[in-house]
Amino acid sequence: MRAQIFTGPHAPLAARDIPPPRPAAGEVLIAVKACAVCRTDLHIIDGELDRPKLPLVPGHEIVGTVIETGVGVDRFRIGDRVGVPWLGWTCGVCEYCRSGRENLCDRARFTGYQIDGGYAELTVADQRYCFAIPDEFGDVAAAPLLCAGLIGHRTFRMAGEGERIGIYGFGAAAHIVAQVARYEGRKIFAFTSPGDVAAQDFARGLGAVWSGGSDEAPPEPLDAVLIFAPVGALVPAALKAVKKGGTVVCGGIHMSDIPAFPYALLWEERVIRSVANLTRRDAEEFLALAPKAGIETVTRLYPLADANQALADLRAGNLEGAAVLVP
Repeated sequence: MRAQIFTGPHAPLAARDIPPPRPAAGEVLIAVKACAVCRTDLHIIDGELDRPKLPLVPGHEIVGTVIETGVGVDRFRIGDRVGVPWLGWTCGVCEYCRSGRENLCDRARFTGYQIDGGYAELTVADQRYCFAIPDEFGDVAAAPLLCAGLIGHRTFRMAGEGERIGIYGFGAAAHIVAQVARYEGRKIFAFTSPGDVAAQDFARGLGAVWSGGSDEAPPEPLDAVLIFAPVGALVPAALKAVKKGGTVVCGGIHMSDIPAFPYALLWEERVIRSVANLTRRDAEEFLALAPKAGIETVTRLYPLADANQALADLRAGNLEGAAVLVP
């Protein structure tokens, strides 16, 4: 099969023909129809997330069709359409797995990081961490739901029930979260790179009641802020933007160092919390919600051969919505 291979930090992906994988017990073999490109892929390729499996097929927002099943597979049949997210395997027996917090499993393995992912024509996945895709979404439209959607959903739910929600970093996750917020009758305040008028217009087009630069103050105190940009300096800015008792949720897997800030910004029961991975419950809840909320993903297609260009465009901030690779 054709695949894009990562061989080490900062090296461009290499297009290669490699032997197709075979499903082990409990796994399904999937013909990849689309795989979205995530900022986490950049963190791996740029060496900010260390210890990946090498060589590696990246990609963890996979939509495809089951073409073979391993021994013991009972959740899917050949011909079923499935999605595969970042969390690819958990032990099922540790204290986190047993308490419904499998996203914190000490032995967890991740798609496109320790498990070969979807920058390829074929991939295998544990049936426990595959999910049926709603019929309302085509393959390309569904791909960003598998991480931008799922992690965005978990991040949004951690913000609580407040009405006024700020978002720093208006990319793939934010453009989905904004639509869910609008469906729920909440107000989105979008913060972009200073002077990025196109991103601010994009946010307003998705229902943001206000958009401005990350160096600006919102027009009113916010109940919560979601940070999707991997920039630690945004944490103090977000604390300034939330009201007493407000929550700042860091939705990324990697962030640059958070600078020192005065305790007064955290005082008055403001909260900072992070999001780690996702659970199967997150996937089931969000994939049921997405059609009801009328989610429409904004995508830019790239052939699999152009994976490096898709990554470069994401790195440079030249995308609205999500890049999607199509074999």
